[in-house]
Amino acid sequence: MLDKNTKILIIGLGLLGGSYAMKLKEKGYYVAAIDTDRDTIGYARKLKLIDYATSEVEEDLIKDSDLLIFALYPHIFLEWIKTYGHLIRPDAIVTDVTGVKGIITDAVQGMLEGGAEFIPAHPMAGKGHLGVENSDPGIFKGANYIVVPTEKNTERGIETCKALGETLEFARISTLSTAEHDKMIAFVSQLTHCIAVSLMCATDNEHLVDYTGDSFRDLTRIADINDEMWSGLFLDNRDELLAEMDKYRKSFDEIYERIKNNDREGLREMMRLSSKRRRRFNK
Repeated sequence: MLDKNTKILIIGLGLLGGSYAMKLKEKGYYVAAIDTDRDTIGYARKLKLIDYATSEVEEDLIKDSDLLIFALYPHIFLEWIKTYGHLIRPDAIVTDVTGVKGIITDAVQGMLEGGAEFIPAHPMAGKGHLGVENSDPGIFKGANYIVVPTEKNTERGIETCKALGETLEFARISTLSTAEHDKMIAFVSQLTHCIAVSLMCATDNEHLVDYTGDSFRDLTRIADINDEMWSGLFLDNRDELLAEMDKYRKSFDEIYERIKNNDREGLREMMRLSSKRRRRFNK
């Protein structure tokens, strides 16, 4: 479980890693961090986001950590575990913030076989601007946190991961399998980003900003996107994302046909269904 004696190490001090550090420090936990960017480390030290920070992989630091939180791109996470995973104590808990699980979970648990326990998690929080300088634990308020256990996880690991979500003050903590997570995330996150990107790529009108209202701004907020991270997430979850895109295209085609055929009642039917489902979010 998580208590004030737990020594926490965050690997990757971007927006999420930095926000985790700020909230955990605020709650009185000891927090160390590793990030290869010296400017990031300097910023974290200056603002005292962490108790200790380094741009190097220090063996003693890793071995001394009880809970390791990886806030890295999936391929970097996998490479890190492959290279340094043997340094993690057998009784340590390892978790992450990665947006897709199928490509990493079995691999990481396999590389830590007989050693530390990896319990995947996904904080459903963020904002448009990345980097440690934009860290803000306020992004967790009202947000969801998903724990993604497998048959290799223990009750201790699962409860520690849930306790981390509670400490960070997420509004709701849910549990999904790896397959359920990747299917759900393809729809609620990756598909929405695909829609926003495709909408912004649909016209080259440079004067849209002069005409638009809040609806367009709200719908395209996530179109200002980190292309390195999101392109990787799309491709890492390709099969699930393509399946959700096919369902969306079918729904879009339905509304297209109803407009084309002057089917007002058909449009109203879809709008009533849309409103009914969207209002669930208002509770």
